[in-house]
Amino acid sequence: MTTATSADASLLKRRSTFWVVATLVAVLFATTNLPWQLDDYDQAKQAFTSFEMVNEGHWFYQHTPNQKIATKPPLIGWVSAVLYGVTRSWEAAWRLPSLLAAAALLFALARTASAGYGKVAGLVAFSALGLNLLSPRLATLVRTDMPLALVVFLLGAMIWQKIQTGERWTSRDRFLMFVLLTAAMLVKGPIVYAFLLPGIVAFELTRRSNRTRVSAWCGGWPWIASLAVFLAWAACGIAWVPGFYEQVVLKEFAGRFDETVHRSQPLYFYFPHLLHKFAPWSVLMIALAALAWRSEKLEFAERWRRLSPAMAWLICWSLGGLIVMSLIPSKRVDRIFPIVPPLCLLLAAQIGSVWRDETLRPRVGKWSAAALIFACVFASGYAAHKVINGYRADRGALARFGSEVRDEASRRGWRYEVVGRKEEGLLLYSRRTRFLTAEEAEERWNAGALDALVTSADELPRLLEKLPGIVNSGREATITINDQPRRYVLLTKP
Repeated sequence: MTTATSADASLLKRRSTFWVVATLVAVLFATTNLPWQLDDYDQAKQAFTSFEMVNEGHWFYQHTPNQKIATKPPLIGWVSAVLYGVTRSWEAAWRLPSLLAAAALLFALARTASAGYGKVAGLVAFSALGLNLLSPRLATLVRTDMPLALVVFLLGAMIWQKIQTGERWTSRDRFLMFVLLTAAMLVKGPIVYAFLLPGIVAFELTRRSNRTRVSAWCGGWPWIASLAVFLAWAACGIAWVPGFYEQVVLKEFAGRFDETVHRSQPLYFYFPHLLHKFAPWSVLMIALAALAWRSEKLEFAERWRRLSPAMAWLICWSLGGLIVMSLIPSKRVDRIFPIVPPLCLLLAAQIGSVWRDETLRPRVGKWSAAALIFACVFASGYAAHKVINGYRADRGALARFGSEVRDEASRRGWRYEVVGRKEEGLLLYSRRTRFLTAEEAEERWNAGALDALVTSADELPRLLEKLPGIVNSGREATITINDQPRRYVLLTKP
């Protein structure tokens, strides 16, 4: 028993263990979304914002590929536009913001957890964030979830540090909070409030029982000033951008609270999904909580009073955001991701708390080592399953087709456009800024302004009949959406 326990502790303490886990996490983050494509999870909408910025000069308000108003603020689009200027690769520019945010989040979490609760706790927290079913999937998706999670964590970690050290809030701290809050507002809007304010309110209401003098509240002006920046952006959109109020304010924001606009999910929706997608760490957290509960036979109120203020904040932060997000009718699993990093830090706090107990340390070491090994196998199996299925289903067919069309057009000097609207990613694969209607394509073809067209098979008979001298080149691609195949072809002059 002693030998097994010593081996478990040794595994968690080895520096080589950290580097093995870090290497595995890097591989999973880089490969889980292969083959890369933009045909799901609204990736094309997010990618199109930066593409429109660079090609059309629309730096503050953008559109979707179908010419609706883009519903997200422009910060991540700006980052992608800058990255494109550096790399000259749209694939890199679209996916690097999430990947770099993921790397920064892993580093910040590991450093915070190790400083507060020891190296073993830091390793477990790092592993929990990197080896689950959410993080590898979001690491290279063209979305705003990972950057938002990074900013939310930095904000919550600042509060944690203040509570942990007992230091008062300074003017510099408040300015940094304002900068981070403004960044969060320009990434995804006031949703940052849902992940932080409930926890702050809960901590402030209970902090006297924990006998802490440091407040989680930094003061009102950083919150108000950052919201004012967002409201100024929204107000200008309402005033100057046709359709902004209806599509962004009413449908995207207010519609989240209306069960008739977006798909409504039950109140408990996020709880089972977190248990599953955050496994085995969710199971380890529950087991550690039960172990700590049984080790001291105390009433709940007394247990809460004995909690360290920093751990009390982590509980308030994690559960506050989870509960408020659960109250919003419109739900999707990826939207709850900013809850995962504070849960990882809370797990580190649990490890650090029980690790000091000589009688509990052997059991905790065994459980943590088992969870780490299981997570490596579980996350790797999930990633392999996603990648293999992706290539078997040829999910990258349209992306490859678009690349072939661009290469052919460049080689032959073709003027080409895209007809259609269903697959928004096709516009980006073809590097075009808008879809043509069949009528526009007919008019431009007859005027001699086009040499080739990309179109869906649905439009093929009509175009072959209406456009003189056009032929099917034989170059095509098919993808399957909701079990329905959709075929796209390249039409050219003979």
